[in-house]
Amino acid sequence: MFIYERAWRCFTISNNKELLINEQIREKEIRVVDADGQQLGIMSSKEAVEIAISKGLDLVNIAPQAKPPVCRIMDYGKYRYEQAKREKEARKNQKTIEVKEVRMSLNIDTHDFNTKVNAAKKFLKAGNKVKVSVRYRGRELAHPELGNGLLERFKDDCSEVGVVEKQPKMEGRSLTMFISAKSAK
Repeated sequence: MFIYERAWRCFTISNNKELLINEQIREKEIRVVDADGQQLGIMSSKEAVEIAISKGLDLVNIAPQAKPPVCRIMDYGKYRYEQAKREKEARKNQKTIEVKEVRMSLNIDTHDFNTKVNAAKKFLKAGNKVKVSVRYRGRELAHPELGNGLLERFKDDCSEVGVVEKQPKMEGRSLTMFISAKSAK
């Protein structure tokens, strides 16, 4: 009865398809490592499962590609908990970089232009990337050099906090450029 309950518990815990535990291990011979790191030698998987259950622990296949596969006797629930904790900590420490967009038209006024530059500087100081786009309407498309001049002015005004990651490029009726934050050295 005890063996059945132990196997049932481990099947419910194991939702990770990479690690096989207890009765899921079907190999005839496996190399067994104890919870302390001591090698117990090569034995059948049934013997190893019995040893693990007698200690109140699980048998986990940690290196299935090895010849013979290496299994470790450990508390699988505790292992999964610690692994989830490490992953959560790693996610908490990583910074997601967003791409913020600043749109302008060719006939933008000076004050509006300065407002867009200040918004882009604020985004860059926060560590985000900025996509600057100039939208051409109607016959404005006949003068792409005006948009290039506007983006050049924009780049110069943002030069203290950002660097151009992707040079201006025409995409349909828009001229776009990407600016990323300068790395603090």
